[in-house]
Amino acid sequence: MGTAQSQQQAAPGAFTAFTRFVLCGGGVGLASSFAVAALASWIPWVLANALITVVSTLLATELHARFTFGAGGRATRRQHAQSAGSAAAAYAVTCMAMLALHQLVVAPGALLEQVVYLSASAAAGAARFAVLRLVVFARNRSQTAATVRPLHATVARASAPTGPAALCRAA
Repeated sequence: MGTAQSQQQAAPGAFTAFTRFVLCGGGVGLASSFAVAALASWIPWVLANALITVVSTLLATELHARFTFGAGGRATRRQHAQSAGSAAAAYAVTCMAMLALHQLVVAPGALLEQVVYLSASAAAGAARFAVLRLVVFARNRSQTAATVRPLHATVARASAPTGPAALCRAA
């Protein structure tokens, strides 16, 4: 029972998890956007984005496992692999947004590029939160939920007759 209680405390609610996701993932994402811009001055932007996406995904997955979703320790290989899948989709979204920007604007400035990149990252991040919470780090919540008594058993007990008549039947 102590284990179930510690798992329940370790698995934060949706609002708390989202707040932590924004702080951890958003912080890593914001730092990544500046790293991509800096690295893109030396190598092609698509390659810079890919490299920074790999490094930031590893870092963010560890932060999410330890802090955001309360998985209780380091991320497993399975969690890293699943997180990488959602990061690959986010990478595709940011690349498509930047390619669209360069099709629409011949020479966009650094500020416009940052706005487009961060907007695409925010949209991809919202989808990533859902995937991470419902798929990647959901195992702990499903184990905790299995230890909780089913609602129908609680309702059945609550609807059982009480009082003197129930005592007479029990005797």
